[in-house]
Amino acid sequence: MKKLFAKAFLGLCALGTSTVAFAQEAAVETGMHQALKIKFIEGSADFMSLVAVTLVLGLAFCLERIIYLNLADVNADKLLQGIDEALEKGDVEGAKSIARDTRGPIASIAYQGLMRIDQGVDIVEKSIVSYGGVQSGLLEKNLSWVTLFIAMAPSLGFLGTVVGMVMAFDKIEQVGDISPTVVAGGMKVALITTIFGLIVALILQVFYNYLLSKLESILNQMEDASITLVDTILKYYVKFKK
Repeated sequence: MKKLFAKAFLGLCALGTSTVAFAQEAAVETGMHQALKIKFIEGSADFMSLVAVTLVLGLAFCLERIIYLNLADVNADKLLQGIDEALEKGDVEGAKSIARDTRGPIASIAYQGLMRIDQGVDIVEKSIVSYGGVQSGLLEKNLSWVTLFIAMAPSLGFLGTVVGMVMAFDKIEQVGDISPTVVAGGMKVALITTIFGLIVALILQVFYNYLLSKLESILNQMEDASITLVDTILKYYVKFKK
C-alpha cells in the first residue's frame, strides 16, 4: 500500500512539473499580452466590453488629473521670494506681475491677495482663504469619477460572474446533466469577467493613490505659501503703511 501511494505521489509530482513547464513554454511563445487578449475574447462580450470602457474612461480621467496636478506643482519658494523682494522695494505692481506670470494655484492665490493689498490685512487674509478653497476644488475636480470607475470595474466583473453562473445552470437544465463539460463554459465566462474587473480596479487604484499623494503635497504647499504670503504683506504694511 505504501509503495502504491509513493508511486501515485511521484506521478502527481511529475504531472505537476510537466504542466508548469508546458504553461511556461506557452507563456514564452504567446506572451503575456497575447494570453490576456485570448482570455479577454473568451469572456462574455457584453460585460468584457463594459469593463474595457471602464478602464479607458478611468485612465483618461487619471491622465487628465496627472497633467493638471503636475502643471499646478511649481516652485513656491522661488515665487514667494520674488514677491517678497518686490514688496521690500514697495513695488506692488511688480509683485502682482510675478504672481500673474506664474502658473499654478499658489500664484493665483497670491495674485488675489495682492489685488486687495490696499484694503487691509484682514481683507487680504480673507481673500487668500476664500480663493484657496476655490483652487482646492479645482485640484480635486474629476477625482470622484476615478473612484466611481474603481468601484464599477469589480462590480461589473461580479455581475458577469452571476450571469455566467446563471448561464451554466440554464445549460444544466436544458441538458439534464451536471457534467463538467456542460458547466465549464458558463463558469469560465464568470471567472474571466471577475478577473478582468479586479485587474482594472487595481490599475485605477494605483493611479488614484498617486493622484491623492500629489494633491496632498500641493495642498500643503498652498497652506504654507498662504501663511508666508500673509507674513510678507504684514512686513510691507509695517514698512510702507505706517
